[in-house]
Amino acid sequence: MKKWRLFMWTVAATLPAWTAVARAEDALGAVPAAGLQSGDIAWMLAASALVTGMIVPGLAFYYGGLVRSKNVISTMVQSFGILCVVSLIWILFGYSLAFAPDRGGVVGGLEWMLLSGVGASPNPMYAPTIPHQAFMLFELLFAAFTPALIAGAFAERIKFGSMLLFAGLWSAVVYAPLAHWLWGGGWLMKLGAVDFAGGAVVHVSAGFSAVACAMAVGKRRGWRTDYMAPHNLPFILLGAGMLWLGWFGFNGGSARGANAVSVNAIVVTHLTAVSAAMSWMVAEWKHRGKPTVLGIASGAIAGLATSTAGAGFVGPLAGVALGIAAGLCSYLAIVWKGKIGYDDTLDVMGTHGVGGILGMLGVGLFAANGHLAVQLVAVVASGAYSFIGSYALLKLVDGAGGLRVTPEEESTGLDLTQHNERAYS
Repeated sequence: MKKWRLFMWTVAATLPAWTAVARAEDALGAVPAAGLQSGDIAWMLAASALVTGMIVPGLAFYYGGLVRSKNVISTMVQSFGILCVVSLIWILFGYSLAFAPDRGGVVGGLEWMLLSGVGASPNPMYAPTIPHQAFMLFELLFAAFTPALIAGAFAERIKFGSMLLFAGLWSAVVYAPLAHWLWGGGWLMKLGAVDFAGGAVVHVSAGFSAVACAMAVGKRRGWRTDYMAPHNLPFILLGAGMLWLGWFGFNGGSARGANAVSVNAIVVTHLTAVSAAMSWMVAEWKHRGKPTVLGIASGAIAGLATSTAGAGFVGPLAGVALGIAAGLCSYLAIVWKGKIGYDDTLDVMGTHGVGGILGMLGVGLFAANGHLAVQLVAVVASGAYSFIGSYALLKLVDGAGGLRVTPEEESTGLDLTQHNERAYS
């Protein structure tokens, strides 16, 4: 009861601010917006819809199929919960921290807090042919997708409330500064680092944060002794297919308009994915004697992750080369993970972290505007900041209310113990 009273008082206290912002938005929307292009607007809205489908239900199905049947609901609902929490934080102050005018190369200011000044008129600094709101929405979905990826690292053992708290804090403390560093005029952007659609901001950060999560939360009970194979391969294929489709919006939309760059980005995205799926399949066939559905899907996801850094900067043949490398390197990384003994449940580091690193370095090798040394600095800085920030936030959340469910709850399954629901009767 006390918590609800506190919540209601908080809502009541913020109503005047929301009303003032709403009035400002109405006034802003009434101003004629010169330079807007209807084709670009339509494409960016479609791209935003595609990226939303990547999170819910694409990633939800993909991750849901990878876990055991007693944890499928709890795993799938993480994507939905994270999308809701991060969306609200983004409009409150996350977007401003990431993209508002630079403050010392580290973070944006608070000029756009509560979306103040973010309306129908375009922002020429980022996207001169679409409304500022459209750009904000597209970037919001990137901010939500990244912690949804990270959630795969501690699946099957974390409290739902603790997961939401971590995701919200992470989006503000880790993601927003990283986005500013590379996309909002921060120090890495000034250094000359380039990241077309999130090789470092999304995938390197997700991978290194996943390692921090695996270390802070600890291994699942029965890891390496109990049977923990994926429970639903059709879910995995369905999720991977939806992610693949959505990635055309993820990378194509990062051109911020319907133009030749967006076309090239989609072509490179597809070719990188198919090349990675094939190289993973061949490696697995050679190593284990048979190709698997899980392997082909995992290879495609690794290729998609690899494509993000340079999809708009490199050509199709470079995409094929990067895809081949992605499939092989991600496969080896997951085999190696089993030997060093950390429980990244759904292989976020092996798939997304490795893919992000390869993509960022690939820009340095294949793109005209890429410099390998600068790209390496961006990878190291993004990875180190993500790992340290994530580990610190996890310890903070652990101290506030604990990260893990009890051993009994973990054995029963999080579907029942966290949500009182079953996926299957």
